[in-house]
Amino acid sequence: MWEIHSSDKIRIKDIAERSGVSVGTVDRVLHNRPNVSRKARAKVEDVLKAINYQPNSYASALAYNRTYTFCCLLPSHGCNAYWTEVEKGLKQCLLNRGDFHLSLFAEYYDQFDEASFVSAAESLLACRPDGMVVVPLNFEVTQMLCSRLQESGVPFVFLDSNIPEIAPLSFFGQDSLKSGHFAARIFMMQAGAEARRILLMKLMSKGRVASRQQENREVGFRSYMAARHPDCDIVELPLQIGEEESYDARIGDMLQRFPDIRHCITFSSRAHILGEYFLKKRLDGYHLFGYDMIERNLECLKQGTIDFLIAQHPWKQGYNSIKALFNHIVLRKPVQQYHYMPLELLTIENYMYYVADEK
Repeated sequence: MWEIHSSDKIRIKDIAERSGVSVGTVDRVLHNRPNVSRKARAKVEDVLKAINYQPNSYASALAYNRTYTFCCLLPSHGCNAYWTEVEKGLKQCLLNRGDFHLSLFAEYYDQFDEASFVSAAESLLACRPDGMVVVPLNFEVTQMLCSRLQESGVPFVFLDSNIPEIAPLSFFGQDSLKSGHFAARIFMMQAGAEARRILLMKLMSKGRVASRQQENREVGFRSYMAARHPDCDIVELPLQIGEEESYDARIGDMLQRFPDIRHCITFSSRAHILGEYFLKKRLDGYHLFGYDMIERNLECLKQGTIDFLIAQHPWKQGYNSIKALFNHIVLRKPVQQYHYMPLELLTIENYMYYVADEK
């Protein structure tokens, strides 16, 4: 059993009395200000050590009454619910710290256009940020941005996708390779040893996979499959972003060409493309594995055309990215560098608990 009372709080007056110095001297020592003799400083520090004094960093930061500018560099996403949830988390973290003078600016870039990334980054640098949240593109352009931030002493956090060589202040997202391994393990547990051919739906743009996360998850998936199921044929169904009107025809053609396919997977957040096709065509006997509990995926999960989703807490990723910058810059607290989101497997039986926990 233990107790704590508000009266247990150590006041500056108490420290002054124990040290034999004035209240003003204690205040200067606590805030590391000048005009304190070595002897007086030593007395105060001895008392602070004896009572295990823990400064109220929140109150101290408020006392400075300065303004802070945070910036976010995000992929363009339209109505993509995954990034919408990330944005909600970013904004909510700032709103929850309304006692401080904080501003948040965001710019968007095309994930398949390096010039777009560079242009959006320049716009944010012009804001003279105190800290920045970055969703990386490729190594080269991300490194160029981060080198400039480091030269200016501006800490940055990576969100969703990590580039460890650049050493961000912190990273929030899944371990993509392990996520791919995990997906392969669960997928093949359901498919069984008799599955000789599976369908991999890939979202593409300008001939490239639509995100680094998709690419890295696929690497992990294929690594597991090569080691454990080398005889299983992986048939790719590439779908181009912006050509949605062709999706049904392309899916139908693929399923006709490979009538033995019954198990499908995608590493994007749009498993609903296949799920809704199965619903529309009233096709039974297909099993689908995808990522992210966005609204359309959830509906397919409820209808039974998606069996499993791996979720990664986009709201929390956004919220905690700003929180890390705030703790480091404003409160001057230490920040853990790597924060890997749990690999949570959602089904029709347990998705509602994930929804309750997300905020």
